[in-house]
Amino acid sequence: MHSALTAVAAICALLALAGAAYFAMCIVAAHGFQRECSRLSSGDTRFTPPVSILRSLKGLDPHMYSAFRSHCVLEYPEYEMLFGASDVDDPALALVEKLREEFPQAKLRVVHCPQELGLNGKVSNLVQMLPQARYEYIVINDSDILVPRNYLLSVLAPLAQPRVGMVTTLYRGRAGKTLGSKLEALGLSTDFSGGVLVARAMEGGIRFGLGATIATTKTILREIGGLEPLADYLGDDYELGARAAAAGYQVRLADIVVETALPDYSFRDFWAHQLRWARNVKDRRGAQYFGLIVTFGLVWAVLAVVAAPRAWWTWLVLAVTAALRVMSAVVVGRGVLDDPQVLRDLWFLPLRDVVALAIWLVSYFGDEVEWRGLRFRLRHGKLERI
Repeated sequence: MHSALTAVAAICALLALAGAAYFAMCIVAAHGFQRECSRLSSGDTRFTPPVSILRSLKGLDPHMYSAFRSHCVLEYPEYEMLFGASDVDDPALALVEKLREEFPQAKLRVVHCPQELGLNGKVSNLVQMLPQARYEYIVINDSDILVPRNYLLSVLAPLAQPRVGMVTTLYRGRAGKTLGSKLEALGLSTDFSGGVLVARAMEGGIRFGLGATIATTKTILREIGGLEPLADYLGDDYELGARAAAAGYQVRLADIVVETALPDYSFRDFWAHQLRWARNVKDRRGAQYFGLIVTFGLVWAVLAVVAAPRAWWTWLVLAVTAALRVMSAVVVGRGVLDDPQVLRDLWFLPLRDVVALAIWLVSYFGDEVEWRGLRFRLRHGKLERI
C-alpha cells in the first residue's frame, strides 16, 4: 500500500511540475505581450478608415446600457453602429432608443433580422446585418462588451499592416454577486487569458478569434467564405479566426482589453456554461485540449501531498507549484488584463482549479451542450438540435 501511494504521489508530482512549468510559460508569455504592446502605440491615428460596428441582440444582459454607451463616446472620426434583432419586441431595442435620445448625433441603426438561417442566432442576425453596413471595415462584438475610448484606434491599427486580416481582443469579466459569477470571472483572467497568451507565444501568433472583438473587412469575409457557413457553429468567433489564418492571413491580438458583464449565475448555470465552452474547445482543438491536464498543477500538487504527506518532496512540489500558480494569476489577471477583482478573489483559486478539473474530466463523457435553454449535440463544431 505504501509503495502504491508513493507511486501515485510521484505521478501527481510530475503532473504538478508540468503545471508549474506551464504557469511559468504564462508569466513569460504575458511579459512578452506587454513588452510588445509597450513598443507599439495604442492605435495608429493615421489609419482611421470608416467602420461599421455590428452587434447582434437577444434579450438583456447585465450592464447592457453601459456597454452600448461606451461605443458612443469613442475617439474615432467616422463610424456607425448597427443593432440586429430577430424579434421586433426584443427588450434590448428599448435601450437602443434610449441611446438615441442621449446621443442624437450618433449613427445608430436597427436592422430587423426575420430569417432563421441556422441554430446560431447571433450569426443568423449578422448575416442579415452585413449587407446593411455602409463601410468596408467591420467590427463585430458581443452585445455586453464594454470598451475603452481608444477601442477602434487600437483594433483597426494592425489591419493597416500587410497580410493582417483579423484582429481580436482579450477580455475580462465583471463578476456579479454569486459564486458562479466570481469563479467564471476569475477563470477568464487567470486561466483562459493565460492560455491564449501561451498559444500566441508557442504558435507565433493566434489562429482563432475571440467573441469580444472581431475586426476585419468585408473583402476578407468574402474571401474566407462569408458568415453564412457559420450559422450552425457554436464557436463562430473561433471559426472566423481559424478560417482567416487558414487563408494565409495573420490574426492579431490588440493591445487593449475589453470587459464583459457576467450574470449572477446559479452554480448549475455556471457549470452548463463552462461545460459548453469546454466541449466546444475539445471538439475543435482536441490535442491542445488534452494538454490542459497540466494546467491543473495546483490540484495535482495537493493530491501528491495527500498521497505521501511524509515525503518532503511532495511539499516542495506543492510550494513551487502554488507560488507559480499565484504569480501567473497576478501577472496575467492584474498585469495584462488590469482586472481589479483578481486580488480580491485570489483565495478562490484552489476551488476554481478543482471545478475546472472536474469540468475537463466530465467534458470527455459526451458531446451534448446546453445553450439558451435548449440542448444540442456538437459535431465538428456544428450544433445539432436534440
